[in-house]
Amino acid sequence: TSWRGKDCDDGRKSVHPGAKPIDHDKGSDSNCNGIYGMNPASGRSYEDELCGASQPRGVAVLGDSISAHFHLPREWFNSTELSLKAFESLPFILENELDWPEFSTVTAFMNDTHKFHDILHGPVDSVYKRMFNRNHCNHRDYQNIAVNGARSSSMADTIQFSFRRNITHDQPVVVFYALVGNDVCNGHHDTFNHMTTVEEMKNKSVTTLNYLAKTLPKGSHVFITGLANGAVLYNSLSDRIHPIGSLRNDVTYSDFYDYFNCLEISPCLGWMNTNATIRELTTKRAMELSEALKEVVTTHQSSFSNFKLHYVVNPIDQVLDEWKKQGGEDWQLLEPVDGFHSNQLGQALTAAAIWENLEKMFPDALGPVNPNNAKIKSMFGNQGGYI
Repeated sequence: TSWRGKDCDDGRKSVHPGAKPIDHDKGSDSNCNGIYGMNPASGRSYEDELCGASQPRGVAVLGDSISAHFHLPREWFNSTELSLKAFESLPFILENELDWPEFSTVTAFMNDTHKFHDILHGPVDSVYKRMFNRNHCNHRDYQNIAVNGARSSSMADTIQFSFRRNITHDQPVVVFYALVGNDVCNGHHDTFNHMTTVEEMKNKSVTTLNYLAKTLPKGSHVFITGLANGAVLYNSLSDRIHPIGSLRNDVTYSDFYDYFNCLEISPCLGWMNTNATIRELTTKRAMELSEALKEVVTTHQSSFSNFKLHYVVNPIDQVLDEWKKQGGEDWQLLEPVDGFHSNQLGQALTAAAIWENLEKMFPDALGPVNPNNAKIKSMFGNQGGYI
């Protein structure tokens, strides 16, 4: 359930989160939202009465380690914070490849981080949680198809096929295509030779759109997100002390970046680099690829009958600007260990920014507020939960 909503009947292919109800869910729950049975007073099913006119929909993200919410606890690397307790959840963490999708920007479903409070810090918010609050009939309908290191080529070649939706028998979905860094990020010394070209970006993103055209139900929306401006990484962290240097205050992020680049294991040599020219050229390529994605959306705006296609600017600058207006600093929203990803607070603030933008510019993607939400909660409680 970390990555997609819990299936309530593994033995039946037609039963899963996001399915259109079978026989009105009179006797069983075919869409796993926890709402089923008959109202003896009206003779109608609860699914029809509470959800039938509510326009339910799911949410999914096709993304990279940012969307997967990659997180290495600083308590594992800071010698002043090391403890056995910090490693209690190690099997679960490794099982998810150091990703925390249940707390991520798009698909978080946990209410708080209390279960992992020793190693995960910050509020929890997500597009999925807000869509559920808007319409409780959307319960469990989320998919996080995000992979560490994913870029446009790997998404088009393999990863996209993990996303599942039946074009006829399932509800619409709001999909975020969010490959925000790895098309310019790699650890090679000749980093520019390993960056995605503009033409490759266009071709691979269109390949993924064509796949979605074969699987997304009518009424869906696809939001293609531009790349992040990773210049903020070096600008905000370079002179700060990295967790591994906390005991003696003798290792800065600049030192950390240089060491990783020397070993060729940096997640992003282009931005995590003391060479300003390399950082600037990496930002330039990222902007070019964002323009390529914008052109894809403009060109194919009317190419797909089952979903509306939108381009959205990466929200990182908006999030950072709003945070600084509140008196915060950029580094407070970044992962302290890898110095690359957004941390728990950053993930939550990004969710709020995305939702704000959706409400302002794309309200039709969200569907109406379900007036039956209170009744659903009263009758079905937590609707079966998530685990």
